[in-house]
Amino acid sequence: MSDIKKWDVEDPKFWESEGKKIANRNMWISIPSLLCGFAVWLYWGIITIQMLNLGFPFAKSELFTLMAIAGLTGATLRIPSSFFIRLAGGRNTIVFTTALLMIPAIGAGIALQDKNTPFWVFQILALLSGIGGGNFSASMSNISFFYPKKQLGLALGLNAGLGNFGVTTMQILVPLAMTFGLFGGEPMELVTTSGTLIGKIPAGTDAWIHNAGYIWLLFLIPLAVVGWMGMNNIKASHVTPDLPSPIGSFSMISAMLAVGFVTAIFGLWLMLPENVGGSGFGISKWIVLPIVIALTVFLLKLFPGKIKENLNRQYKIFGNKHTWIMSIIYTMTFGSFIGFAAGFGLSIKVIFGYQHVMIDGVMNHDIANAAGPSALMYAWMGPFIGALIRPVGGWIADKMGGAKVTQICAFVMVASAIGVAHYMKLAYASATPQDYFVPFLVLFLVLFAATGIANGSTFRTISMVFNKEQAGPVLGWTAAVAAYGAFIIPKVLGEQIKATTPENALYGFAVFYGICIVINWWYYLRKGAEHQNP
Repeated sequence: MSDIKKWDVEDPKFWESEGKKIANRNMWISIPSLLCGFAVWLYWGIITIQMLNLGFPFAKSELFTLMAIAGLTGATLRIPSSFFIRLAGGRNTIVFTTALLMIPAIGAGIALQDKNTPFWVFQILALLSGIGGGNFSASMSNISFFYPKKQLGLALGLNAGLGNFGVTTMQILVPLAMTFGLFGGEPMELVTTSGTLIGKIPAGTDAWIHNAGYIWLLFLIPLAVVGWMGMNNIKASHVTPDLPSPIGSFSMISAMLAVGFVTAIFGLWLMLPENVGGSGFGISKWIVLPIVIALTVFLLKLFPGKIKENLNRQYKIFGNKHTWIMSIIYTMTFGSFIGFAAGFGLSIKVIFGYQHVMIDGVMNHDIANAAGPSALMYAWMGPFIGALIRPVGGWIADKMGGAKVTQICAFVMVASAIGVAHYMKLAYASATPQDYFVPFLVLFLVLFAATGIANGSTFRTISMVFNKEQAGPVLGWTAAVAAYGAFIIPKVLGEQIKATTPENALYGFAVFYGICIVINWWYYLRKGAEHQNP
């Protein structure tokens, strides 16, 4: 498709005659590309469950680190990705970053065919899968330029919500794909019970775990072609007036992604223990994450020429206090969604898939529970609801105002998180944890639904609080900060499970939601607020 030089969607005549058709075409190519990004980013949450079921020689704590690595890398890559559209163009960015997902997909397909594959290989593949996480910021920034303000809540909700279906699609498709030999290779025999959407799979059954990587090539290859043929770069002054050649764009994107990889690796090295390739320093994640974010922003500013000039212009968002306020609120919504999506399945496996019994005065959590639910049967439900309902949140916010919808959802999140914590505590101290699974599941689904609606409402708030030039970078930046939920939540859950107090993780999240209620009220709902229920 040709590049677009004139683009004024706030002009009703232009929107109806030209803009709407072009915007919709770009969005409906963007959505499946983003869907695959989410799928490749977060498929370690399902792959690690199956690795346990197949008897891969890794500890539970080691497998939790794969999700954490992918989570931290994907979040960090969102920082440079926030600025890609204005630097490299929408079509160039979406097509190239979608094509890059083939690298971790092929790598996972190869590595998972051998139980003797070293753990560091899986760590590298988890690191590379973070590319899919970074794609969200670029995608949302791109779509924000295509639609008028009055329709941005719904448009961004659709792009994010249907794109987030990559989590659900992955959680349904990957377990099914592992049940047959579509891509060749030798199967492995299940050591413990596994499952899919349609039921349990008994131990002793063959499984083709490497299909978890290869299956995405069926989508990524045609999407790269369709994106190149059907998407547009906008060369208008408020988007990408100095558009480089495609090769120049791809080189620029690669260099900026490399910065994100370097800082993510450094952060992981500071945090992780020596037995999984870390420094062993054990520096707190609450110290490391600000270091990683600040270091990434600083290193990006060192790029010369037009990149530096353009970034300095976009970095003006950091002087706006609402950038930081919305980063906190968006972390409550999207950060919770993506973090719970990453850790939900393995949490079900660890809490309900084992009996918790006292042996010689010591609580034991390693006895398999044959009566427990299959994590692969239920893990998809929460992300499905959260993603499905997100466009509804954007639509309601367009009618009621973003902050009001966010506030209602935040109260629901506090209540449901406390309820989930209660049933987690009961289950993790019981020889029959399945007795508490139904209320745990229902409350967790309510929590997912609240994150989805609130996520859609925050898009509305951002689009109304910031001007057209800043709204795109702000969406990308807040999404980058919030995406650290994909690292923090699995990490906190893993730590608290190891400490035998998983409920404390949810209690902590509930406290954070309460703080967000106060912030949202003060800046957007109280009488005299600068932006009243935007």
